[in-house]
Amino acid sequence: MIGSVSRADGSPCAQTRQIGPFRRTNRFLIRARKAAGLTQHQLAKRLRRPQSFVAKYEGGERRVDVVEFIEICKAIEADPNKLFRVLVQRTA
Repeated sequence: MIGSVSRADGSPCAQTRQIGPFRRTNRFLIRARKAAGLTQHQLAKRLRRPQSFVAKYEGGERRVDVVEFIEICKAIEADPNKLFRVLVQRTA
């Protein structure tokens, strides 16, 4: 897993240091889904994707692009612009 990559001396690689914002984004999307009262399965159904799609981005196995972010926001009935602004403020 990328998050566990380190050099021989134990210091983190650049790849590891960059993972922080992605973890915050994943946690943010999990909170937004739960605030909408949806399970992963219910959200996946609204997205017309397999449940594994939601599980993989929430678990950090894959990243969400901007188009997918908008689709997820719409599926949880949230304003993508508002959520993106909040996300940017929290990751800054």
